[in-house]
Amino acid sequence: MSKALVAYYSVTGNTKKMAARIAAALAAAGLPADLRQVEELDPGDLLGYDCIVLGSPVYYGTMAWPVKKLLDESVKHHGKLKNRVGGAFCSSGNRAGGNETTVLDILNSLLIHGMIIQGDHQGDHYGPAAVGRPDERALRSCDKYGRRLAALTLKLFP
Repeated sequence: MSKALVAYYSVTGNTKKMAARIAAALAAAGLPADLRQVEELDPGDLLGYDCIVLGSPVYYGTMAWPVKKLLDESVKHHGKLKNRVGGAFCSSGNRAGGNETTVLDILNSLLIHGMIIQGDHQGDHYGPAAVGRPDERALRSCDKYGRRLAALTLKLFP
C-alpha cells in the first residue's frame, strides 16, 4: 500500500501547521501520511515512502539547515528514490522573503534524486507558501496540494 511522508522543520509553528494540513489532505484523499520533524529522520527512513513532501521556513532565501542536512545525508541513497513523488512547501517572514527560492531549492534536491514533481498552473505553482502564520489562502493551497500529490501517488503506486 502506498504511503506518504510529510517532514518539516519549524521553530514558530507556522511550517508545522502547514505540514499537518498537507498530511491531513493526503490522508483524506486516500494516501496514509506520516507527519515527522526532519530532525527525527534518518535518511534511510525516506526509502519507506512513495511520496515525500518536505517543508521548511525560509532562512536567508533557502531551506533551514536541518532540512538541508537531511537532503545532504540522503546522498548515500542516491538513485533509490527514483520515480517516487516529491513535493515542497515553506513559510517566510515577509512577502518577498524567499518563498519560491526555498521551495525550488528543495525541489531541486528531489529532482536530483530522480523524483517526480507535480506543478500547478494556478496558485502556488511550485508548492504551498505562507507569509507568517498560514492564512486561509495558504491553508487552502496546502489542502489542494495534498489532494493533488495523493492522486498522483495513487496513480503511480496503486
